[in-house]
This record gives sequence, C-alpha cells and structure tokens, in this order.
Amino acid sequence: MKIVVALGGNALLKRGEPMTAQNQSTNIKIAAEQLAKIKPNNELVISHGNGPQVGLLALQHAAYHAQNAQIEPYPLDVLVSQTVGMIGYMLQQELTNLVPEQPTITVLTQVIVDPKDPAFQKPSKPIGQVYSKEEAEALAAEKGWTVMPDSQYYRRAVPSPLPKGVTGIDSVKALLANDNIVICGGGGGIPSYYNEQGDLQGVEAVVDKDLCTAVISQQLDADLFIIATDVKAACVNFNKPDQLQIAKANPVELEKLADEFAPGSMGPKVKAVINFVKATGKDAVIGSLSDIEEIVKGNVGTRVTNSISGIEFYK
Repeated sequence: MKIVVALGGNALLKRGEPMTAQNQSTNIKIAAEQLAKIKPNNELVISHGNGPQVGLLALQHAAYHAQNAQIEPYPLDVLVSQTVGMIGYMLQQELTNLVPEQPTITVLTQVIVDPKDPAFQKPSKPIGQVYSKEEAEALAAEKGWTVMPDSQYYRRAVPSPLPKGVTGIDSVKALLANDNIVICGGGGGIPSYYNEQGDLQGVEAVVDKDLCTAVISQQLDADLFIIATDVKAACVNFNKPDQLQIAKANPVELEKLADEFAPGSMGPKVKAVINFVKATGKDAVIGSLSDIEEIVKGNVGTRVTNSISGIEFYK
C-alpha cells in the first residue's frame, strides 16, 4: 500500500516536557522505530507537527528583537522552514539507521494558501510551549498575543489558513517510485501564495499539519492516511463519564459530530480524515503511534470509511 502518516506533535515532544534536543531525539527515535515496522512491502510518506518547535523559535527571535530593536524577528514562514529542517534531519537520520536499504529523503514543502483567508483575522493554531491560564493571560496582555486552551493548558494562537495545494508533489512521486521513504509537509508545510506576478511568496501563518497532510495524501492517491497521535481513538463526550471511543465512522455521519472535537487538537484531525475519505473513497485512521502496525491491519484506531453507513463505538 501507499501509506501516508501524519505524526502528531506529541510523538516528537510530550506535553509539558522541556524542549531540549535530547528529548526530541529520544522521542523521534521511538517514533521512527514504529514507522519502520510498516515500511516492508509498502510505500511510506511521513509528515510531522512542529507547534512547540516553531513557538520556541518565535520566542527566541522576539527576545533577540527586544535586545536589538533594529533587527526584525523572522516571519513565521521562515521559522516553519527552520523547524522542517531540524525535525526532518532527526527523523531522517533515525529512519536511515533503521531501514538503511531504503533511503529516507526530507522534502521542503510549500503549501499554497489564500492570502485573503479569514483565518488571518482569527488566530486559531496553537504553537509554542504550554502555560497556565494565568501565565497565558499575562503574556497576551504583555505581547499582544491571542491565546487559546490546549487540553488543560493554554498556548499562543496564530493564523492557520486552509491548505489549497502543495508544491513538489511530482518529485515526491518520483522518490516513492525509487523506493525512498519521504518526509514532506512537515509542520503543515511552509505557508505560501502566488503574488500578482505569479511568483511564490511566504506568508505569516502556520498551516495545520493534518489538513495539509490530507491534501498531500489526496494528491499522491494514497491507499491509507493515518494520523498517528498519543490517543487510541477519537472520542465523543471526551473526558466525561460517558466517554465513547469511535471504532468506525462514515465520513458524512462523523461530520455531524464536528462540535464534539476540540479546535486546535482533535478537531482538525477529524476534519482532515473526513476530507480525505470524501475526496478519495479510501480509508483514513486516527490512532496511537504505538499501535501503528495494528492500525494498518485494520484492528485499532478510529477508522473513517465509506464501508459503513453509521458510527460504531468500541465496547
């Protein structure tokens, strides 16, 4: 099969964990070990999150700007490209060690967005480290940030326009044809648009990684799209006594439950798998990275599929 896996940010850095190179390296090694298990006899494309990393870079640049006011901080599109290189390098190195007979290649992906997307007026994508509510509100007042809840924490929020397409997809297809493992769409891709002269230009935003990877999966005609995160399945009534884990769902029926899934966390994941299944007719799954072999076999996770007409829950 041609499998596209979107690695959740928590697969690279656990919530509340210090953002050190060693912690990232340790987590990425674990992620790579899981991904290597599904490479035999399959084509494999991997994307990854970058929310904590791009947020840290933004903080570092802001601190440098505070000391050197004449030097403007780098815009978000440039910071995204920096994190793509860093995380891609770490992941590529681990996969090369695990699967030396098939090269792993990291591709810098520009994702096309509409510069008039209303998302630019309503920041909704969490980036950076987590804060308590009190800390987040103080930083919002001090720095003019928009902040939003993320699980039991709060984080800075930035614009997140919808992805319309990606560049370089023919190159990815050529790499797959030569049995390369391809890392692309990292951090949701580098947000870009075509200006009036028809030239590509970066834009100050961060695109959701799962929505971008759904577009990549469509353009690659993937057989299976997996969002690998730190939970076993998508849930209704999340964290409530009557919580239910979704086993299988028809995309149209799952879309009716959109309000069940938190914006900035499970919401975009559910939207991404729905988009892919509706566009291609192929299956998509949300599940735990630690279960990825069983996800591919169809035994675990939340599988969104046209093969059923309703929604089934785990018992």
